[in-house]
Amino acid sequence: SGGKQELSLRIRPEAEALGLTTGELARQLRQGFYGEPVQRVQRGRDDVAVVVRYPAAERRSLRDLESAWIRVPGGGELPFSAVAEARGGTGYASVERRDHHRNINVTADVDRASVDPQQVLGALREQVFPRLLSEYPGLVLGLDGQSREEAEMMASLGTGFALAMLAAYALLAVPLRSYLQPLLILTAIPFGFVGAVAGHAILGLQLSSFSMIGFVALTGVVVNDALLLIDRANRNRAAGMEAPAALVEAAVTRFRPILLTSLTTFFGLLPLIFERSAQALWLKPMVATLAFGVVFATVITLLIVPAAYLLLDTAIARTRRGSRAAGLLVPAQDLGK
Repeated sequence: SGGKQELSLRIRPEAEALGLTTGELARQLRQGFYGEPVQRVQRGRDDVAVVVRYPAAERRSLRDLESAWIRVPGGGELPFSAVAEARGGTGYASVERRDHHRNINVTADVDRASVDPQQVLGALREQVFPRLLSEYPGLVLGLDGQSREEAEMMASLGTGFALAMLAAYALLAVPLRSYLQPLLILTAIPFGFVGAVAGHAILGLQLSSFSMIGFVALTGVVVNDALLLIDRANRNRAAGMEAPAALVEAAVTRFRPILLTSLTTFFGLLPLIFERSAQALWLKPMVATLAFGVVFATVITLLIVPAAYLLLDTAIARTRRGSRAAGLLVPAQDLGK
């Protein structure tokens, strides 16, 4: 809302060349029309300020402003009309400040049916913000509202996800009785994110905070599928099978439950993917992450996880053979002595 009528002062280029500033101009006009305390006199119990200003007859109208004289740096005085110009206008009813700086809030509602909010934010960051910063030096821009809430949610989600991965690692290490095999299971999680990105590209969606929420849910399904395969392979190894044969048998045996788990999840989410209502648009990034991530992670579970298992088993076997060879050398040296 508009405030009171006011005059805006602007210094002329000639006055700027003489060294006069806007602050000095405003200070002199305030001294002349409002007054400047120069002394305080004790009168009884009161402390009376002695103020110097123009006579009352010379500060009653706007024409008196044109006849005011302004001191310029270096000595001398010039009329107000020679050093500045005044323009009438309406001031602000209130000025908001944050951290001692003037603050202006610009709000907008995005029509999600026609454009994605991330596209709008991307256009602002790439096109609008750089132009404003170049035109107005000292300007500070920041995102608030839903964008700020999403940033805070992403920060807390990252911390919670890291703690969840540590807990998942501990829970997997106990039944598997291994420090390395849980890492094999967790390696399938990043590949699930690749599938989520591909799903967003196919559906024409932008990655958002809801996509990250879907990724957190995706990790549970991916870990479950990989755990089924690794557990079966370990049982086969305990029965005396070699690593390649144990992995092949585990993949064949667990193929049906792993595939059915992924397909039922994918087809169960298809209605939300093809839903066109405005309410479903909020959930689409999360659903796309979970649906396509599960499908892609299934392929990775059946290919990459067994390959990593075999590489780990080969590395452990070589390490054990090296340790045994090193252990046999010590007694031989002792016997030689």
